[in-house]
Amino acid sequence: MMSYVLEYAEAVQDGKILANDYIKAMYSRLADEALNPGKYHLDTDISDAHIDFIETFCKQSQGVMGAPLKLELFQKAKLEATFGFVDDNDIRQFTEVDDFRGRKNGKTTEMAAVSLDLLCNDGEGAPEIYFIATKIDQAKKGFDEAVRMMKHSPSLSKHLRKRASDIYFRHNEGIIKPLASDVKKLDSYNSHAVVVDELGAITNRRIYDDMKQSTSSRRQPLVFCISTNNFVRGGIYDAQLKYGIDMLKGSVKDEHFLFLYYALMSKDQWLDPKYWIMANPGLGPIKRVEKLQQAVEKAKQDPAYKPTVLVKDFNLNENENAAWLRSDEAINKTIFPDADLRDAYCVGGCDLSSTYDLTCATLLLKKNLEGPWIVLQKYFLPESRLEEIDKQNEPEAPYRLWAEQGWLTVCEGTQVRYTDVTDWFVSMVRERELRPLWVGYDRALAGYWAEEMVSYGFDMEKIAQGAKTWTYPFKSLKAEFQAHNIIYQDNPMLLWCLMNTRVKSLNAEGIESQMPVKIKSNKRIDGVVSLLNAYTCMKGHEEEYMQAVQMAERREE
Repeated sequence: MMSYVLEYAEAVQDGKILANDYIKAMYSRLADEALNPGKYHLDTDISDAHIDFIETFCKQSQGVMGAPLKLELFQKAKLEATFGFVDDNDIRQFTEVDDFRGRKNGKTTEMAAVSLDLLCNDGEGAPEIYFIATKIDQAKKGFDEAVRMMKHSPSLSKHLRKRASDIYFRHNEGIIKPLASDVKKLDSYNSHAVVVDELGAITNRRIYDDMKQSTSSRRQPLVFCISTNNFVRGGIYDAQLKYGIDMLKGSVKDEHFLFLYYALMSKDQWLDPKYWIMANPGLGPIKRVEKLQQAVEKAKQDPAYKPTVLVKDFNLNENENAAWLRSDEAINKTIFPDADLRDAYCVGGCDLSSTYDLTCATLLLKKNLEGPWIVLQKYFLPESRLEEIDKQNEPEAPYRLWAEQGWLTVCEGTQVRYTDVTDWFVSMVRERELRPLWVGYDRALAGYWAEEMVSYGFDMEKIAQGAKTWTYPFKSLKAEFQAHNIIYQDNPMLLWCLMNTRVKSLNAEGIESQMPVKIKSNKRIDGVVSLLNAYTCMKGHEEEYMQAVQMAERREE
């Protein structure tokens, strides 16, 4: 069988084209299905019709304007898999294609050509094809490229018409149109195909969910999610990445999901040019090697620029410039069994913030002297504030999802009920049988809450939040994270706060001091502040606390 899928699969398996384990696994599956068909089989006549349309009628708008668009092998393999795997009724197997690559590897150009093909060449009546992103300018990038391709193609420009807000094909009354996430009732559209552009920049998964739902009445719809990595953590990009990796590992079953994740396998590889193609499949023909070399050289000499190169050119997770922790230092997927935490001594902490914004409560504990620190947290947010965030074009975080997962309590009304915070600490004692010895809190904001906690028997300790108090604990806490000695039960809200935290260094009277601050004003670090208050409180009683841990350890023996 002459097949781009088989050709590319063989090349990546044999090492002729260097690829990561995710690409190898995906194409191994595709090759096996092509050679051993079951419910679906590979029909290259169908896929070739789409590839030939793109290379024949879609013309370049940059470089040699008007020249035919030439697809590379990795692109042809992707399109053959997308369009060529069908059932006995020629209905496509794949309904969603997630394609994550380093920047400048031709994603937008490719999707512009695919949108024109789906408009004219897919046999669908009145097809509606949408480019969508958080902002209309981003959504229009693929759409505008499709417009330029059409104008440079005599055949397409003869039959397609650019109208005020869309491209119209009169023969089937189909359209291509850009949309932004602030459009109301996205799920009311009747989409034949959707291109979600720069998924990594999206914080509200409603965009994805609604547009995917909008395809439900079509015979063989397609959703394309294209993206380079971003500094946004805990959003839909991370969710889709996890879903795809779990599918490749076999823990998720989804025969309709095509997942292509081009990225380095480790940060050690970014300095070796032979590995660059793993994140940049278009390196050479599409993305210029010398430009990437220049970016890497700059990153070697400029630490502030390095995170951008790691994230944007090599698709690695990294937080922003001047961050307190690198992403590999912050991420810890370990989960300590809840049952093993019972009867443990711990230290509490809280960042009450203001009553109308995010609040976080923390318990910090050790089960034994040689073991790791365990962090348990609960977050609180008033419903009115959550409704305000939902209306933002780019919501700051996926709070609704976190509430569904149990990390966040949404308080009725306009304010966080501090009694809810108290109730959480009480439940940790009564239901989880944990033993908080002290609870550290900001002496400036506690109000009646500290008195309420005392009435329940908690030993409350004031923390003078600021560089003078925090400097030593803040540095010590960083070392614990760097040693992966802090297990926080894979709490996505704490991870998000960790990635939002940078260091503010002060120098008063010749003494260097540090404190946590936000990377950007719209980020939140409440989880870090709450943990730091608990850790600072523990440090003030460290000898006494460790004696309690040792006593509990001996009791268990």
